[in-house]
Amino acid sequence: MSIIQVELKKRILVIDGAMGTMIQRHKLEEADYRGERFKDWHLDVKGNNDLLSITKPEIIVGIHLLYLEAGADIIETNTFSSTVIAQADYDMQSLAYEMNVASAQCARKAIERFNEKHPEDASRPKFVAGAIGPLNKTLSLSPDVNNPGFRAVTFDEVVAAYTEQIKGLVDGGADILLVETIFDTLNAKAAIYAIKQFFRGKKELPIMISGTITDASGRTLSGQTLEAFYISVMHANPLSVGLNCALGAQEMRGHIEELSGIAACYTSSYPNAGLPNAMGEYDEQPHQTAHFIEEWAKNGWVNIVGGCCGTTPDHIKHIADHVRTIIPRKLPVLEEELV
Repeated sequence: MSIIQVELKKRILVIDGAMGTMIQRHKLEEADYRGERFKDWHLDVKGNNDLLSITKPEIIVGIHLLYLEAGADIIETNTFSSTVIAQADYDMQSLAYEMNVASAQCARKAIERFNEKHPEDASRPKFVAGAIGPLNKTLSLSPDVNNPGFRAVTFDEVVAAYTEQIKGLVDGGADILLVETIFDTLNAKAAIYAIKQFFRGKKELPIMISGTITDASGRTLSGQTLEAFYISVMHANPLSVGLNCALGAQEMRGHIEELSGIAACYTSSYPNAGLPNAMGEYDEQPHQTAHFIEEWAKNGWVNIVGGCCGTTPDHIKHIADHVRTIIPRKLPVLEEELV
């Protein structure tokens, strides 16, 4: 049994909040993203947040530390777009591996600093989750409305991209691999396949899987219901399955209740800070998000909780304070039968 499995039996774990929201607070300009190394890069790179793990690592470490101080047990690496496929937008495909290593090292450094400052917290270990995002190309949907059979990428290309990312995250020191914000289950299955291939014959890191219900239909963008999504990924034997992004906690509530009843593994949820306003910003206050998640915890629906878009260390602190003494969800004993 891994250390994180031991901790999950004892308490509800808290995952961090939004990385992008915190980076925006620094009001960085093009020159900040470039740094000295990329000052003459031939394309604009502002907005390539993953690059900051190389050019401004102190900012990324600082954000991780804020979340750790707020009570996060799991911090996600700054690698949402650190694949050769996503980095092609900036012609930085060759940096994908380095980005993953650097980002994982930033998270590790933050935990080391936190532990040095708070030796009294040694009994509550912290974990680095290697964040594996959904890609900007999808295997299930065509980008061309006039050619529904067309795909902008192949399964093998996605597997290769994820394999390189996984290697970088592992080499950088990740404790967990988190396949997150899944809107296309086939992309996620490619990530799972890459993970299983990478660890063949070796000890595998725990896998967390987090899908995204995109709208009121209760389905992912590729058309699956929550139950269908869970069945599609359960073969990975994940540490946890959960939901993040797209919805606020109020809108996510029914889906979390459903997932709790069907998942044989641990469950996770890190919703947005409500729904975006007309300006694309998030208005839900920390105490409001924490109120919803506290109810889920008291109902025995969740094992890992935190925040996604729009959430800040203040949101995470409120969530951590509200679930600290609540007993975590017990793994159900599910009967296997043919209907």
